[in-house]
Amino acid sequence: MRLLHTMLRVGNLQRSIDFYTQVLGMTLLRTSENPEYKYTLAFIGYGSNPDHAELELTYNWGVDTYEMGSAYGHIALGVPDAQAACDKIRAAGGKITREAGPVKGGSTVIAFVTDPDGYKVELIERPTL
Repeated sequence: MRLLHTMLRVGNLQRSIDFYTQVLGMTLLRTSENPEYKYTLAFIGYGSNPDHAELELTYNWGVDTYEMGSAYGHIALGVPDAQAACDKIRAAGGKITREAGPVKGGSTVIAFVTDPDGYKVELIERPTL
């Protein structure tokens, strides 16, 4: 088995595509529309299946907000330098919700950014990337 993608429901597809491509540096891989069932999909990532897992952004036509619920945690991205990533994300208009620093009770450097729909994205420092 292999992880293929994670789906996020978004309230504004173009806004989310812009965030993940322009702020987090992902690539828009493909899109598809289903007029009969009134939804549009956009797949984004740092590479495509099967070599890389993707994010599926799902826009259900006419739905502009979702409740997060209490089960969702975050998406994690490896970065070579968490502080530099925060600086770049901030400069691109992204919202840093936890500055780079050691995780509580450990030494791994992490940071958090929030996407336009409120989803949390963790940045985990991996200097060898």
